[in-house]
Amino acid sequence: MLLDRRLFLIASPLALAGCVTTREPMTSRVLPPAMDPHYLRMYAAINDEPFPVPAVDLTEIDPRFLRQEVAFSTRYQPGTIVVDPNERFAYLVMANGRALRYGVGVGRQEGFNFRGEGIIARKAAWPGWTPTPDMIAREPERYGPYAGGLPGGPTNPLGPRALYLYKNGRDTYYRLHGTTEPWTIGTQVSSGCIRFINQDIIDLYRRVPTGTRVVVLPAGGVPVS
Repeated sequence: MLLDRRLFLIASPLALAGCVTTREPMTSRVLPPAMDPHYLRMYAAINDEPFPVPAVDLTEIDPRFLRQEVAFSTRYQPGTIVVDPNERFAYLVMANGRALRYGVGVGRQEGFNFRGEGIIARKAAWPGWTPTPDMIAREPERYGPYAGGLPGGPTNPLGPRALYLYKNGRDTYYRLHGTTEPWTIGTQVSSGCIRFINQDIIDLYRRVPTGTRVVVLPAGGVPVS
């Protein structure tokens, strides 16, 4: 009996421990963006469009260029879009010193980039695309086959949405649009237009009406007057 009692006393803590759920100390863990459920939802596939919009492979994009709300001090009114080609960001100005920031791709050469102010005079879902005469002249083999235009769709370089930038009532031929190459966001790659991740341009398109003011900062990021 004495031996049995000793065995019971030794085993009791183990038996009781089996009834208690042990938990590791709570620590603050930050998941990498490629695994973060918030970003996985934000950049998931979109299947309720005329054409499917694939999910974004977040491992291909610098986390700085994923959509996020940030502090942003500016003299421009809420609702203005401010594009900083130097930092590869576009900001939708909000109230109280905040902005929604999107990563963008910009012109691969300084001379390709629009600078100054304009307005969004037209918006289009799944827009068609026609290269400009200058683009065809520069790279006839690349753009010449599309001189007659390319209809909207999953292979169209404008992606699922385009915002058309006008100045003084005239088309500047610069667009804010999606891309078939999301891994190029944050780089100098386009022929001058401002390209967004497709999920981001869809988001921006929903938020801004025609007539929205767009400010594209010059080299050095000094606001344009």
